[in-house]
Amino acid sequence: MPARKRLRFDPIAEARRQWVERGWGNAASGMALVTSIMRAQQIYLGRIDAVLRPFGLTFARFELLTLLSFTRSGALPLSKAGERLQVHPASVTNVVDRLESQGLVRRLPHPTDRRTTLVEILPAGRRVLAAATAALNSEVFECPGVATEEADAVVALLGGLRRSAGDFEA
Repeated sequence: MPARKRLRFDPIAEARRQWVERGWGNAASGMALVTSIMRAQQIYLGRIDAVLRPFGLTFARFELLTLLSFTRSGALPLSKAGERLQVHPASVTNVVDRLESQGLVRRLPHPTDRRTTLVEILPAGRRVLAAATAALNSEVFECPGVATEEADAVVALLGGLRRSAGDFEA
């Protein structure tokens, strides 16, 4: 993929200026915030996708493997996995289908609830996860592009936004 040409100006700052000029000043800060977050998400997702591609993973697959690895048994009901990842049940099913076809997880019947299906990480999934995590840590998470204190401040700020939106309880 060819490198994208850098702009000589910040298009979000210019959009904010235009917002103010057109009389939408009371919405300019919010527009700039939302647009900046969306652009940052695109940047991080591009970096993460590039790191995970050699492992045959997407960020959604990585997140599910990580979640499963954090459990005592290595397994969770599909519904609980979706709830914890905050995604639609169909999305969890799709991710599990992909990971299962890669031999990284398997579906199991719940031992006490016939209506529930578990998803379990397999040894191959743990190996891929360990390698992918090491790569993400060194290539993305350890150098996110801002200082640690700034990263912590952004996480706190966005945590407040997420809490006020009902993402989780205080």
